[in-house]
Amino acid sequence: MLDHPTLEKLSALKFTGMLEALKEQRQINAYADLSFEERLGMLVDREVTVRENRRMACRMKAAALRLPAAVEDINFRHPRGLDKSLFLSLTTCEWIRKHRNCLITGPTGVGKSYIACALAQKACREGFKARYQRMSRLLDELVVARHDGTYYAKLGALAQVNVLILDDWGITPLTDNNRQDLLELLDDRYNRRSTIVTSQLPVKKWHEYLANPTLADAILDRLVHNSHELDLSGDSIRRFDATTDENEQSIKPEEMVNKQARR
Repeated sequence: MLDHPTLEKLSALKFTGMLEALKEQRQINAYADLSFEERLGMLVDREVTVRENRRMACRMKAAALRLPAAVEDINFRHPRGLDKSLFLSLTTCEWIRKHRNCLITGPTGVGKSYIACALAQKACREGFKARYQRMSRLLDELVVARHDGTYYAKLGALAQVNVLILDDWGITPLTDNNRQDLLELLDDRYNRRSTIVTSQLPVKKWHEYLANPTLADAILDRLVHNSHELDLSGDSIRRFDATTDENEQSIKPEEMVNKQARR
């Protein structure tokens, strides 16, 4: 008798999980054998699950990750020097809670961007906010922001992201304004948030890349000294994929989706 107004109230309150679960309970006779507390608990559990899934979807959309990566799909069989112990420790996200950074270096094609996106996706699953940024585009966006009056608003928004990926560090030549922007960005995040950097340049060459000794010292002091480093090597995984089914022995058949994207 009270079902219809109850459903309407659940809908008005946006309790979509409880609403759908209650409809299911009304249609399946087996639920009648459960106690009130058991049925209520199932309704609450469904609502919690729906809300968490919705929040996860929002975090993933905001992250705008370049690749559909997951830490469970990382291939340790490819000879690229990936430190398995260190990587698995990163999947706990403790480094994010401690506001440390992760620097991933190595030649093109060894999976730097994929690993970065996988770590960011795991962070989203753990409730953290993440954001992918290609270094060159971010620097261009900051140049535009300087001129349209949104510079500090953009820096403020980036400062709130728990895990920020700076992909392809070291490819774009830097201007003095670019170096200053990097310092501002990393100073906001130092000991407050975590940053993932991918680069073809080894870390020891970053000072030379930044060119300005004073700003280079300041930038690297905020980025390198509290970081975990994954230094990769070897041939491109794309070449490896062309000659070997790299995932056949490491994952289940039903998980062999988007194999070419996995790095």
